Amino acid sequence: MVFSVGALAFEGDLPASIFHLQLMENDIADWNAKSEVIAVFHTNAGHLTLHDVAYNADRNIATGNPYKDLVGDLQKRGVQVELCGATAKAHHWGNADLLPGIKVNTDAMARTTQLVQQGFVKITE
Repeated sequence: MVFSVGALAFEGDLPASIFHLQLMENDIADWNAKSEVIAVFHTNAGHLTLHDVAYNADRNIATGNPYKDLVGDLQKRGVQVELCGATAKAHHWGNADLLPGIKVNTDAMARTTQLVQQGFVKITE
């Protein structure tokens, strides 16, 4: 499945998209199922993929990326995390600004279309 995450809604202080990805990964593990999960962050959610220094500069704060451990946990559990290339370009983010393991695609629309055509189920957050 592919999660298209263009904006953040929250469950308390936790982005709902992260909660839903965790929930799906838990279900997959509980069912001993095989699945490929890709999360494409774009538009107003792309900043979740930034390392602390880039996050601080983008968000005008000094606390670092509060979501980095959550994103890292998803990656450890097998979720492929991607950043929309158009979002990266609009914000002048490069690979050096990203958390480890984040892939940059051409753009979110083309990537999610490609994955749907390959048989992925699209979930829009």
